[in-house]
Amino acid sequence: MELLKRNIHMDRIRAEALTQITLEDDVNIPESKPDVGSLNLEKGVLVIDEIKPGTDVVNVRGRLLFYALYHTSEEGKSLTLLEGKIPFEEKINLQGALPGDCVAVEGEVEDLTVSTINSRKLNVQSVVTLHAVVDELYDEEVPIGIHGEETVQYRKMPVTVAQIAISKNDIFRIKEEVSLPSNYPNIFQILWNHVSLGDVEFKVLEEKLTLQGDIHFFILYEGEGEEHPIRSFETVLPFSGVLECHGCRDGMVPDIRYSLGQQELVIRPDFDGEERNVGLELVLDISIRVYEEERTEMVTDVYGVTREVEAESRPASLRRLLSKVTGKTKVTDHIRVPGAGSPILQLLHSEGCVSLDQQEVTENGILLKGSLSVRVMYITGDDENPYGSAKAQIPYQYTLEVPDIAPEDLSRVHTEVEQLQVTMLDGEEMDVKAVLVFATTVFKNVPVELIGQVKVSDLDSAKMSTLPGMVIYMVKEGDNLWNIGKKYYVPVDALREWNSLASDELKPGQKLLIVK
Repeated sequence: MELLKRNIHMDRIRAEALTQITLEDDVNIPESKPDVGSLNLEKGVLVIDEIKPGTDVVNVRGRLLFYALYHTSEEGKSLTLLEGKIPFEEKINLQGALPGDCVAVEGEVEDLTVSTINSRKLNVQSVVTLHAVVDELYDEEVPIGIHGEETVQYRKMPVTVAQIAISKNDIFRIKEEVSLPSNYPNIFQILWNHVSLGDVEFKVLEEKLTLQGDIHFFILYEGEGEEHPIRSFETVLPFSGVLECHGCRDGMVPDIRYSLGQQELVIRPDFDGEERNVGLELVLDISIRVYEEERTEMVTDVYGVTREVEAESRPASLRRLLSKVTGKTKVTDHIRVPGAGSPILQLLHSEGCVSLDQQEVTENGILLKGSLSVRVMYITGDDENPYGSAKAQIPYQYTLEVPDIAPEDLSRVHTEVEQLQVTMLDGEEMDVKAVLVFATTVFKNVPVELIGQVKVSDLDSAKMSTLPGMVIYMVKEGDNLWNIGKKYYVPVDALREWNSLASDELKPGQKLLIVK
């Protein structure tokens, strides 16, 4: 007797760890750059250079790239950009990791503080979070039938299973060129930039993935000319493209995550040879998980008629698609710049980044808590320090509605700032209005008992001798044809035939003829 099985391809997190590290360094101002008057803006970018897994540990090597924009009191220059890096190595305890594992490590700059020690030296401090994950693919063997000469009865249950069809990482390169309007001066050097993506959508088609979205592009630059005027330019560029994805088919369920990796901005001449174009090259790091829902029938119980048949089972978990949902919430607040030496005259640029600090499954869905980090660059009335910036953390709380979700169900929530609007209220206060988007694909955890093998043996003659050759059975509460047939070692079809049953529904008190 052979138990027929089907492999269901699954994925899971085998090991996961989160750690925070503090990076600090004193940075000397290069001789080619002027003295620091006052600091204006700072940002940090984390780069992971090397990941070395070991037994229950992973070693990570990388760099914190920092950028500091500062005012200088030297004549003829108002803003200067300082760039630097702080290398780091960290050992993360990752229980369950093995030397040959493929470990994914994501890093996030939680906090970056740049302060002045003196006019030729800065102190840089940062708190960095490292998240290490080991994903693995595995198969669950689901019994779908029994083959053999024995007279065996088996019961099946229909199940809908979401099995993983594609699991891979890929990159997508974007190349664009931005031209300045005619009323803007030529570019001498770029002082600051901010590039982000929005409204990114993926679609599964035959053998490929399509993606589209927007690039939000901002530069603050020093123009050509005797006075080296400082100007800002901001625009939105649409992009689209195709990724080859062997095995993809229309109708599959994508669960795709992306992050903006390498960025490169290069000043380029236009057709007249003037430095008025900016070449933009971006790399999107894409984590692709594509699932396929299939319906199959699983053997859940078995018994013999002429021989004793015993099933050995084990607990396991399958999954099915529960819901693919998107939700939005509004966030509002005021940013005040107290004690400003000079009032705010004009807003130049605003940017926002949403962080998800906590998620919890509730009766109505997934409760999300986190904050929106907002940074605003503006022009002041101070001739010595004509540019300023302000930062704020705005908390949010939102429930992403997912009916029938349970704590053991699987979901990864993606967050994004859909809209951000900052307006001046007066010379010291700004109004912030934002729309945050949350999206997730939720998979329902389905606990099952999987039959791994069946054992066949001779019937127990002593036990069989106690069973009557013919009996009129009185149906009790909770009885069904399967349980009755299993108890008396008779086929379910025979019970239907003997009793002329049009359906399998039984009622308490109903009489059944059973012939052994």
